[in-house]
Amino acid sequence: MSTISTKPPSGTRDFLPEDIRRREYVVRVIREVYESYGFEPLETPAYENIETLLGKYGEEGNKLIFKILKRGEHEASGEADLALRYDLTVPLARVVAQYQQELPRFFKRYQIQPVWRADRPAKGRFREFYQCDIDAMGSTSPVVEAELIGAVSEVLSRLGFDDYVIRLNHRKALSALLECAGVPEGLHAEALVAIDKLDKIGVEGVEKELAARGVNVDATRQCLDFFTGVSNIDPTPHTMLGRLREFVRSHHAGPTAIDELDTIVALADGGPAHGRIRIDPSLARGLSYYTGAIMEVAVPDLAGSMGGGGRYDNLVGMFLGRDIPAAGFSLGLERIIVVMTERDMFPAKVSRGPVDVMVTFLSDELRGDALRLAAELRAERLRVEVFPESSRKLDRALKYASGRHVPVLAILGEDERARGEVAVRDLQTRRQEAAPRATAAGHIARLVRIEAN
Repeated sequence: MSTISTKPPSGTRDFLPEDIRRREYVVRVIREVYESYGFEPLETPAYENIETLLGKYGEEGNKLIFKILKRGEHEASGEADLALRYDLTVPLARVVAQYQQELPRFFKRYQIQPVWRADRPAKGRFREFYQCDIDAMGSTSPVVEAELIGAVSEVLSRLGFDDYVIRLNHRKALSALLECAGVPEGLHAEALVAIDKLDKIGVEGVEKELAARGVNVDATRQCLDFFTGVSNIDPTPHTMLGRLREFVRSHHAGPTAIDELDTIVALADGGPAHGRIRIDPSLARGLSYYTGAIMEVAVPDLAGSMGGGGRYDNLVGMFLGRDIPAAGFSLGLERIIVVMTERDMFPAKVSRGPVDVMVTFLSDELRGDALRLAAELRAERLRVEVFPESSRKLDRALKYASGRHVPVLAILGEDERARGEVAVRDLQTRRQEAAPRATAAGHIARLVRIEAN
């Protein structure tokens, strides 16, 4: 008899209790920081009309959209009319267009929900994963980008990261660089897809991909010579911007884009991101809707970025018929958790079990007493579990409590009842004491809180 595999689909995971506690801890920090910057919560459906998503993410992105086939009498057509949400930015643009009269002129929202991509699974990369987005709509001011960078930096610092950098570039500066290198405008989109892989496949890999996409040898060499040249200079923003400004000085839009980057760096460097910003001329961000500054967060031991974003002033216009300036940043929750787990960065209280106190009884006659004590402990805002089976010996209850990482065990036996007491055992120090039954709940609550601190 064949058995059905119990593994979840490739690129997805089951979340066990400890996984969820870690996720909720990170999400709580992210939410607190986002709200401290004035961002409001928003949620959108798990799937969208397929036309909402198609054509918004570029050639590579379109291939990764999970399409949903028509249902019922239309199933035989094999056509798709819906698709799982690919990111949170395009749905936001749709929402802004739909509810424009109900939203404030400057709309700042955060959204923490799962998205789906038909990508190849790898370390920290899944087909179903959470994104933690902040976006600001309605202003072209560089203050927007500076606040996005500040909020993301504050999140990472509060989580305990001390070695991250924020890579910053500008799509118009990158386009100017390509034009000055000799890449025709018609091939810019193709070239950006290849250049965005520079940190993954290296110079030789990008060279081959540019050739395959129709970029001639001279233009390819000029591009890659520039990128390899700047990799050996002082990485501070001032030096890098100077080199980039020199290369694109003859371009009609390049110098303005460099000035915008310079302003963003100056504004953001005065906040939580001080010393973290690096100008990276090769940063392309594969999504085609970006129009201005683009950014990514990188840590040394993670292939790929921990999050990214940028300015996308034309995206809402695809739904509304007129452009609304916008910029945003998305943190990848799974990648944060992967790195924090590997580095053992979670506080001890996150890994601590889900129960503060376990109540056990030594005979069936004491079951009611055990449930009453548990109710009193819950009234003290403690998390309480009652060991459901009586036993003259404590071995089973102790073993179970230890496996659940319970710090305190409350024991009810006939002798304790006769004396009007509850035996209270500290499972960390193994010290046991008696507490008067009438005040046992308060006594145990104080003990738990002392241990928690």
